[in-house]
Amino acid sequence: MFTGIVEEKGTIRAIERKRNLIVLRIAAKKVLKGIKVGDSIAVDGVCLTVTERRGTTVAFDLMKETIDKTTLRYLRPGSEVNLEGSLRANGRIGGHFVFGHVDCVGEIIKKVTKKNYCQYDVAVDKKLSNYLVFKGSVSIDGISLTVGEVRGNIFSVYIIPHTLKVTTLGAKKESDKVNIETDILAKYILKRRKTQNDFQG
Repeated sequence: MFTGIVEEKGTIRAIERKRNLIVLRIAAKKVLKGIKVGDSIAVDGVCLTVTERRGTTVAFDLMKETIDKTTLRYLRPGSEVNLEGSLRANGRIGGHFVFGHVDCVGEIIKKVTKKNYCQYDVAVDKKLSNYLVFKGSVSIDGISLTVGEVRGNIFSVYIIPHTLKVTTLGAKKESDKVNIETDILAKYILKRRKTQNDFQG
């Protein structure tokens, strides 16, 4: 489990492509403190298991499901990614509960930038519309953000300069793909409501 507060940007050092498997090697610093093989790190919002560590480089195995359902398949050597270590029991929850289980790959369809202002409009799979709530939470590439507006399967987020600087969002442009994870609380609430309705019906 994570909180959507990115600790640092890592850099893809190498990508090894095998049948139904990709091995990612990522260089990092802050997020590796106390990290060992078997620990979890969110990479652009995808929960991955550390399979190897050599100094400041860690390796991860991406299975076919992860390759098919996330933006990690688009990475190349030199690409930057958002990194966050898993939440510790005594850790501070600065964002919202993020599980690292991507719901879909969304697309940035509009970017508006002004002085000290940045807005992204993101289109997602229509089946996720019910999980997007005004002033609710959403994770984009592992970043905890507040939903500013919802129009069907399109939602808007407003990004502060700090977030643009310390995450990969600052480099995103229109038509770029991003990993989307909706708020788990919205999922549970709608599931409970559906179960109650089915029971009463």
